[in-house]
Amino acid sequence: MSTYVLIHGSWHGAWCWDKVVPLLKKAGHVVKAPDLPGHGQDHTPIAEVSLQAYADRVCAILDEQPEPVVLVGHSMGGTIVTQAAEHRPERIKNSVYLAAYLLPDGQTLLQAALADADSLVPPSLIFADDQSYTTVRDEAVKEVFYGDCSNEDVARARSLLCPQALAPTATPVSTTEENFGRVPRVYIECLDDRALSPAAQKEMYSALPCRKVIAMNTSHSPFFSAPEELAAHLKSLERAEPD
Repeated sequence: MSTYVLIHGSWHGAWCWDKVVPLLKKAGHVVKAPDLPGHGQDHTPIAEVSLQAYADRVCAILDEQPEPVVLVGHSMGGTIVTQAAEHRPERIKNSVYLAAYLLPDGQTLLQAALADADSLVPPSLIFADDQSYTTVRDEAVKEVFYGDCSNEDVARARSLLCPQALAPTATPVSTTEENFGRVPRVYIECLDDRALSPAAQKEMYSALPCRKVIAMNTSHSPFFSAPEELAAHLKSLERAEPD
């Protein structure tokens, strides 16, 4: 049995994993799905939210576990998986990028997102007057994130999405081959993704090769639209050995 640590993406919270967590626990695994600072039930002020604060939150969870974990990051959560792998390589058995930003040393999520010409996210953003955070236009939410999700899931997500601090997305990831480079990577691509385009996903996992690439025919949010399939893929990694 393994310990899974599930990291949500921008605007989301631990609530996005609510359909997946019970499936992994039913199989006997330990699952941790934290709210990142400023998300979900965590009310850290926007001004205090940073990529380092995100990484510190995850590293504290890794330090509490008795064995190395399967660390899963969705979307923006990929940058946090990357930073955690740099800081705690020995605490991670597999790093999993679920339709996530897999960035090289020195790149920012913002750079990658703006370079993704097929993404619906940039034109759907509303920037705060002080440029400290963004929200997503309500009428765009379903098409951007939840194209194949039920109306009930979309309504719940709309009610729970929160402002996303801009600072973490504008901070470059910082990695070395000695640390980040030695943690096995797996990429789960979503082939009907309108938030992080399939072309951009492929470009990222081609530039930083992963030991395994898994394809899902879903939108950006398979934790809602295909939780059983997603859980099965995650459980398969517990048994898999690096190639």
